[in-house]
Amino acid sequence: MIGWPKNTLDRIAASDDLHIAPFRDDGVTHGTPTWIWSVVVDDALYVRAYNGTRSRWYQAALRQKAGRISAAGTTQEVAFAPVDGATNDRIDEAYRTKYRGSPYLAPMIGQRARAATIRISPAPSTLQGP
Repeated sequence: MIGWPKNTLDRIAASDDLHIAPFRDDGVTHGTPTWIWSVVVDDALYVRAYNGTRSRWYQAALRQKAGRISAAGTTQEVAFAPVDGATNDRIDEAYRTKYRGSPYLAPMIGQRARAATIRISPAPSTLQGP
């Protein structure tokens, strides 16, 4: 997967305004943007579906593997990939750090949301040339 420019990732990591819009089934039209929490772990951007694997945006992200995010004043075409395994423990820690004190934290690090973890990477076609 392609990595994020450091300054873009830092801005997204510091913000709390990420909106995710996977493509609809036509593969061209973006879905309705959904506000979602995001965290950065090891220079990668992750999100989770609060409602788990039944979440419509999560299911669309898995099917289409691409879409768009808006965060920290930027809009970016992106690729989506599911996440499982030990990386989820580090994602839990990032959620605990960024969102400590929120009543929504426990569900976001619970099994339902963990099962619906997505890695977001810049889409290859959106990268700038030299």
